[in-house]
Amino acid sequence: MTTPALARAESLIALTPDYPEPGVLFRDISPLLADAHALRDVCAAMARPFRGQFDIVGGIEARGFLLAGFIAAAEGVGALPIRKAGKLPKPAAVVSYELEYGTATIEAPGVLEAGARVLLVDDVLATGGTIAAAQEIIAQLGATTIGSAVILELEGLGGRAHAGDVHTVFTA
Repeated sequence: MTTPALARAESLIALTPDYPEPGVLFRDISPLLADAHALRDVCAAMARPFRGQFDIVGGIEARGFLLAGFIAAAEGVGALPIRKAGKLPKPAAVVSYELEYGTATIEAPGVLEAGARVLLVDDVLATGGTIAAAQEIIAQLGATTIGSAVILELEGLGGRAHAGDVHTVFTA
C-alpha cells in the first residue's frame, strides 16, 4: 500500500538515462537517503512485515549498511555488516557468487548467536545474486534469514529467481 509519505519518498529517486552505459536507466536513491523523513518512512516500510520476528538486521555493503543501521536502531536490535571480500580481519563466513559480468565475494564477521533470526536488507534487488549469497552467509553463521527487504526491485532482471521472496517498497 502506497501512502502519501511513501509516494513522496519514491519521487526522490533520481533517474539518470544512459548510465552507466547507453540504454540503462539508472535509479539513484541518494536523494531519498539524504531526506530524513523519506529515509524514516522507507525503512519503516521495509521492516513492517517482519516486526518482532528478527534479532538483528543484516546490511549488504554499502547502502545496505545505512539501511540496516537505521532499521536496527529503530527496532532496538543490532546490525550485521555483510562486506565485500578483504574488508574484515577475520571473516567467519565467506561466499563467492556469479554476477552477470563476473564473480564477487562477500563475507561477514562471526558476531551472530546460534539460531539468531536475521532480517536482511539492501537498497536494490536486481539479479538477486548478492542477496542469495548473503542468505548463504547467514546460514553458514548458524542463523536464519527470516526475510529480505529492499527499497527498489528492478523487476525485469528476475532477481526473485535467485533471491526468493523479497519484500520491496518500490518496483521499477
